[in-house]
Amino acid sequence: MTNSISQPQHEQPADAFLATVPPINGPGRVLVTGATGFAGSAMLRACVSRGYRVRALVRDAAKAKALEASGVEVAVGNMKDTGSLARALRDVSVVYHFASIFREIGLPPEEFRSVNVEGPSRLIIAASESGVGRVVHISTVGVHGDVEHPPATELSPFRPGDIYQRTKLEGEQQAIATAARLKVPLTVVRPAPMYGPGDRRMLKLFAGVAHRRFPILGSGDALFSMVHIDDLVEGVRLAGESPFAVGRTFIIGSDEYMSLNALVSLVAQEAGVEPLGFHLPVWPFWVAGALCEGVCAPFGIEPPLYRRRVAFFTKSRAFDITRARTELGYAPKVSLREGVRSTLKWYRDAGWV
Repeated sequence: MTNSISQPQHEQPADAFLATVPPINGPGRVLVTGATGFAGSAMLRACVSRGYRVRALVRDAAKAKALEASGVEVAVGNMKDTGSLARALRDVSVVYHFASIFREIGLPPEEFRSVNVEGPSRLIIAASESGVGRVVHISTVGVHGDVEHPPATELSPFRPGDIYQRTKLEGEQQAIATAARLKVPLTVVRPAPMYGPGDRRMLKLFAGVAHRRFPILGSGDALFSMVHIDDLVEGVRLAGESPFAVGRTFIIGSDEYMSLNALVSLVAQEAGVEPLGFHLPVWPFWVAGALCEGVCAPFGIEPPLYRRRVAFFTKSRAFDITRARTELGYAPKVSLREGVRSTLKWYRDAGWV
C-alpha cells in the first residue's frame, strides 16, 4: 500500500496577494493548453461562448484547422518546447493549463516527468516573462489516492498510487514553488473524476452496466464521486477570474457521492436494465492484472487488465467541495442522475452503448 504523504503547508491565506493582484473583470485573451482533450476542449467551448478571445495550444497542426474554423486562434507547440510556450503566451491574461500525459502504456517515466512535472514550471516561467495575470494549473484529486477518511478536502493526505498520480503531485508542488519564486499568480484545481457527453474514460462502466456485463469486484461499498464536465469548466473559470483564488488549491467536484453499488444501480436505472446483482472476489483479478502488466508493458502492448482498474472497485474517492463553494461561489448545477442520463444518451447516439 502506498504510504500517506502529509499535506505541505504551501498555501496562502484566501486573501493573500490581493494587494498585488488586480481583480479580473472578465479575462482578456485566454490560453488553453491541452485544448484537444476532453476537458480542455470543453473549456475552450465555454470561453468562446462567453465571448472571450481564446487561443489554443495544440501539438498537432492538423487538429488546428478545425479549431481555427470555429474562430479559435491556434498556437502549435508542446509543454517541452519553451519557445512554443513563449509564443503561445503573448498578450495572454489567463492560462488554463490542462495539458498532461494521462496513462499511456510503454512510456518511460522520464516522459511523464517532462510533461507532468517539468511542464507546468516551464509554463509558469514563460508566463512570468510574458506578464500573464493568472495561471490555473489543472491537477487531479488522484493525488489523494485512496481516501482513508472520506470525503477528502484539499488538506487531506497525499497518497498517489501510480506514475500518473505521482507526477501530477510533483508537478503541482513544483508549480507552486516556481510561481511563488517568480510571483506569478497561480491557482491549482484538482478535478474529481470527470464525465459527460464527449468523455470516453467512463465508457467501460456505462457500457458494461447497460449491456449487463459489469460485475462488481469486492463489496462495492467504496465511495465514488464524479464531476460533470459543464460544472468542471465553470469551476475552473471561477478559479481563473476570482481574486480570492490566487495562492489557493480547490477541489472541483460534486455534492453527490455514493457507493459503487449505488452508482451502478443508478446507471442501470437510466439504461433501463437490471444490474447483474452479483459480486466477484478482488484478489484473482489483482493477480491477473499484475501478470498482464508484467507481460505486456515491456513490449508496449496495452494490457487487457490493469491493477488500477481492479483498484477502482476498492478505493474510496469522495470529495468535499466546501472550499470552492465558499471562496469561489462554485455551485454545481448538473445532478448526478441528469448527468448520467445525458452521458448515456451521448454514448448511444455515438453507437458505443
